[in-house]
Amino acid sequence: MFVDEVKIKVTSGAGGNGIISYRREKYIEFGGPWGGSGGNGGSIIFVGDEGMSTLLDFRYNRHIKGNPGERGMSKGMNGRNALDTYVKVPLGSTIYDNDLNKVIGDITEHGQELVVCKGGRGGRGNIAFATHKNPCPAICEKGEAGTEKNIRIELKVLADCGLVGYPSVGKSTLISVISNSRPKIAAYHFTTLNPNLGVVGVPDGRSFVVADLPGLIEGASQGLGLGLEFLRHIERCRVIVHVIDMASVDGRNPYEDYVKIRHELESYKFDLLKRPEVIVANKMDLEGAKENLEEFKKHVDKEIFPISAYTKEGLTPLLYRIRDLLDVTPNFTMYEDKDYVQEYNFTPEEEKFVIENENGVYNIKGAGLKRLFEMTDFSSYEATRRFARQLKSMGIDDELRRLGVKNGDLVKIFDYEFEFID
Repeated sequence: MFVDEVKIKVTSGAGGNGIISYRREKYIEFGGPWGGSGGNGGSIIFVGDEGMSTLLDFRYNRHIKGNPGERGMSKGMNGRNALDTYVKVPLGSTIYDNDLNKVIGDITEHGQELVVCKGGRGGRGNIAFATHKNPCPAICEKGEAGTEKNIRIELKVLADCGLVGYPSVGKSTLISVISNSRPKIAAYHFTTLNPNLGVVGVPDGRSFVVADLPGLIEGASQGLGLGLEFLRHIERCRVIVHVIDMASVDGRNPYEDYVKIRHELESYKFDLLKRPEVIVANKMDLEGAKENLEEFKKHVDKEIFPISAYTKEGLTPLLYRIRDLLDVTPNFTMYEDKDYVQEYNFTPEEEKFVIENENGVYNIKGAGLKRLFEMTDFSSYEATRRFARQLKSMGIDDELRRLGVKNGDLVKIFDYEFEFID
């Protein structure tokens, strides 16, 4: 089964907790802190695999979880870092953050790696908090929680050129005679439900990859027919080969077909009409094709290649023209910087907090504050006092006073609720 789009959840591994421990050995006075730090959690890394051609495996594995880091140990030993989880995907896979609808990365090469979710950092043990002012601290950190993302994977075939056109114009027959691809060919519409790839050899020794793409109808850019199921797979093609039924077997007007399909390409993203186009007049062996071609030329002032995929006439000039265009056409940029998810770093802007007064309860929120909160061990008195000092250094105390907080008012920081005491 060919599957070219899936939605899954990925969760990286949490970091291991640091511990509080003290060195207690005979003849060693003032042993001091001895608790090690936790290991880092495992990341989720996607890897391109040229041996895969579908996303079917993800239909049965909807949640990928990373490995947690090992907790710290006594004698100053740090916990082991967790192994990363590697997930194989076909070449041509684009990974999106489904909640933000932004691109995380695009995998187009064998062995290319993409970190989708980075593992959490291990919490520090009490050795890491020792200073000359506090040589024996009773403080440690919890490991940083793993990152959780809802992602969408779209498979877009890697082909140099794509055959487009209405259903039953002869695209599948054409790819079957110019390559070793063997698509399903039948006398009804939408025979091709999945893209078919074939390697085409030009008589001079050059070659290129062609894709036979599912048929397009009017309104496809809005999802009619196979709609986006087709258009997604043309995004990577550098040359568009527009196949037209010049014999008008289904009673349609060839020029009107040409105009409608170009409109659908224009309505889609990535400026598909800016890519080189080769117009192919197919079925020239049938009655009425020559007359229709002459009428077609009155409206379209471009080079047209009359062929018959059935009798294999006119194919050689067409193959040379496609290969010549590919030689001078660079790869098109699919995404701009604004389309990508930005790496999550705690910049000064993100470190800022927000305080909301909700029915007399002061609710404090913030990305940097959330990380600090999750890594604090509130079962430790010293760790709780350290958390309070950090809130003060961030300016939260001053902002609460400015908002009019009074002694005894409730202040909430995520799941932690306490009374304000000035």
